[in-house]
Amino acid sequence: MTADSRLSPSPETVNRLVVLPFQKALEIAFKSIQVRFFRSLITTLSLILAVAFLSFVNVGTDVADGMLASGQPQLRQALIQAGYDIGPEDTSVASTAKQRWIVILSLLVCVVGIINAQLMAVTERFREIGTMKCLGALDRFILRLFVLEAGMQGLAGGTVGALLGALFSLVNATVSYGWDAVAHVAWAEVALSTLVSVGVGFLLSLVGVLYPAALAAKMQPVEAMRVEQ
Repeated sequence: MTADSRLSPSPETVNRLVVLPFQKALEIAFKSIQVRFFRSLITTLSLILAVAFLSFVNVGTDVADGMLASGQPQLRQALIQAGYDIGPEDTSVASTAKQRWIVILSLLVCVVGIINAQLMAVTERFREIGTMKCLGALDRFILRLFVLEAGMQGLAGGTVGALLGALFSLVNATVSYGWDAVAHVAWAEVALSTLVSVGVGFLLSLVGVLYPAALAAKMQPVEAMRVEQ
């Protein structure tokens, strides 16, 4: 065995050094959000607004379906007066094309906002990324950090937005139609709509971070360390 072979680390040793456990990556991602709390908050707020609107529309549809299912003529008439296009034999309310397009556009705007915010975050963290790569961090570790940060923001923003949207939708139904509307709500459907909204928010956050995370992961350490802050 030569002196060089004794001094050179084996591939297994290198892997142990550069591949950190998932729990450690989660801890680093959480601390990064804490350090950049206000920037993360702004990114999350755009997600909250988009998810809240989605949840508002979905829960509003659930409330209208419950009113129709009650079979009470006054509730059906109240929906017609509110602008719902309901036929004599209809037992459910379908969202209008206008509502669907507004929801889709709001979600697209949210994704664009997330991508822009994450690209700015990558620019601000050039030296941090370069330092981690110089210390042996692999591309997949950098990618994992950004995805974890976006996942936590998406889960928090999606949950808050979905709950706020559902709450405002129920309050709006109570003010518009009275307590009878809420009394006939299928709460299982409301819970499902809320969970779907949370999932959509989580997915939007992940989609929005994919390109910035890939850009950060492919960055060369020398280039990152050479950038002036």
